[in-house]
Amino acid sequence: MLVAASAYGDPSAAKPAITKPAGAIPPVPADVTLIQDIEYGNAGGIPLYLHLALPKTLDKPVPVIIIVHGGGWQGGDRNSNLLGAYKFAENGFAAASIEYRLSQQAPFPAQIQDCKCAVRYLRANAGKYHIDPDHIGTLGDSAGGHLVALMGLTENVPEFEGDGGSKGVSSRVQAVCDMFGPADLIAWLYDPNRRTAAEQDPGMIRLFGGPVYDNLEKIHQASPIAHVQNSNNTPPFLILHGDKDPNVPLQQSLSLADALQKKGADVTLRVQLNAGHGGAYFFPNAWPDMQAFFNRTLKPQVQ
Repeated sequence: MLVAASAYGDPSAAKPAITKPAGAIPPVPADVTLIQDIEYGNAGGIPLYLHLALPKTLDKPVPVIIIVHGGGWQGGDRNSNLLGAYKFAENGFAAASIEYRLSQQAPFPAQIQDCKCAVRYLRANAGKYHIDPDHIGTLGDSAGGHLVALMGLTENVPEFEGDGGSKGVSSRVQAVCDMFGPADLIAWLYDPNRRTAAEQDPGMIRLFGGPVYDNLEKIHQASPIAHVQNSNNTPPFLILHGDKDPNVPLQQSLSLADALQKKGADVTLRVQLNAGHGGAYFFPNAWPDMQAFFNRTLKPQVQ
């Protein structure tokens, strides 16, 4: 489904729309309603889509959790997290599984701009979808974890808002669950245990539109940890990480949790023993923490 990077090298070349994901949509549970392929914005001629899972019975507006997929900023789509979206919907939340422009389509900050556009869209259309605009949470893993952490910490960074749609609506979120996302990209690039040397990292080169050494300030500004001290009204954070993660070192989450704690933020760090970079072992064990966190932060009446 991805467009070759070369298609964007020529300014006169047409920028094709994001096509529907190739993977099948998992069967929808009987007590869940799935609204597919909602166009939540348009960035430079590229339509942006999400799927929205809702409880079948809605007697009042429900909180919504925006789920942001991982994939190294260069893979994944709106079908990636539908099973998790269904589970949240079965537990009384709305859940929006979104996609964003990948690094093949546009360099950073396009990715965070699209995520913020999704928040604005859902808040602006809360009445249409029976969701509570004052209780919006976000959840992401790996690259998605990086993006949701930025969503929680950069409400006052105009260049991260973009112009994809719903202008003038707040992109603030009320809760962030960051699962093993890179938090300090400079430290991550130069971690001595990395498999790929920083200057040879193709994902970073693509994400930031050029050689790492030429983009260090941009990479620093893309790091959630760089925005902790400047963030006003920081939302509660739940940070989940496996102690055997071979891709994103545990130290990334330790550093972010420490910075948030020093600021006085509401932050909980859960380290899963013997867990790697997500996977079948990580997620069943993470679910109780995620459910309890969103109950506490988005459903204040639930104890």
